[in-house]
Amino acid sequence: MAQRPATERLRRLLIILPWLMERGEVSVDEVAERFSVGIDDLIRDLELVSMCGLPPYVDEMIDVFIDEGMIFVGIPRLFTRPLRLSEVEAFELLAAGRAAMQLPGADLDGALARGLGKIAMGLGEDDTGLLVVAPTPAIVQELSQVIENRERVEVRYQSSKDVAPTDRLLEPFVVFSSQGNWYTHAHDVGAEGLRTFRVDRIESLTVSGQAENEAPDSMPEPGIWFADAEIERVTLRVAPHGRWIYERYPVDEVSSPDADGWVEVRLAVTSRQWFERLLLRLGDAVEVVDPSSMRVVRSEAAARVLGRYSVKG
Repeated sequence: MAQRPATERLRRLLIILPWLMERGEVSVDEVAERFSVGIDDLIRDLELVSMCGLPPYVDEMIDVFIDEGMIFVGIPRLFTRPLRLSEVEAFELLAAGRAAMQLPGADLDGALARGLGKIAMGLGEDDTGLLVVAPTPAIVQELSQVIENRERVEVRYQSSKDVAPTDRLLEPFVVFSSQGNWYTHAHDVGAEGLRTFRVDRIESLTVSGQAENEAPDSMPEPGIWFADAEIERVTLRVAPHGRWIYERYPVDEVSSPDADGWVEVRLAVTSRQWFERLLLRLGDAVEVVDPSSMRVVRSEAAARVLGRYSVKG
């Protein structure tokens, strides 16, 4: 069976998920018929959705599961608070959502339609459907000026792993856009090293003097995938039948296959819970190479799962 393009799967999920969340409990057959999608494809897509969420992926996962032919969907906490989107992100979401609304089963008066209307209004859409998007946030322009003047700045930064924003003292070297987000490579004075920061997580910025450090000769290359530098990385050895991991998730690098077809994959781990579920899904198709502290994650997670089943039995 040919694999469906990722864009097609995403567009269909954009109309299915809001519809399911408004109903909470629907049969697999009803959903498949309404949205003109095969049952097997529907189940595979919903299984993928259950692995999605926001960093650090603790109580931030999309709550969906299937039991005895029924689909149960809860509204995750990430959908109960306003999203912070840049103009470019909002435009991309609006375009994808409107394309999805053309698919069979789309509810023209449903949650997705109402949400898209709010996004369009926020972007300043006029009666002709014209959108004016400011591609460069003001803080990017500020950072560019700071870099040109070789200045040091105090920022209030919301890291993906911290509960509350923290104060950082930075000396930015470069600012750039990658995969829809703006980033800056900077010397973190407190950490005494080069770090990468997402610009949309900088809540405030104040110049505090002249920079004292020079840009290193080698920095992460703009345009490739990376997460914040403080997020831990792991290296996995993956069998041929487990290679879907680097087709579904962003990875730093993938090695050439060895004689048996196995590859080494390096990726960011923003949540131990997410990593546990990933290893359990991969089963014997994966081995943890580095760091050594991560080699026990799968066995510990499996023991907990078996323990819960034993208690139920």
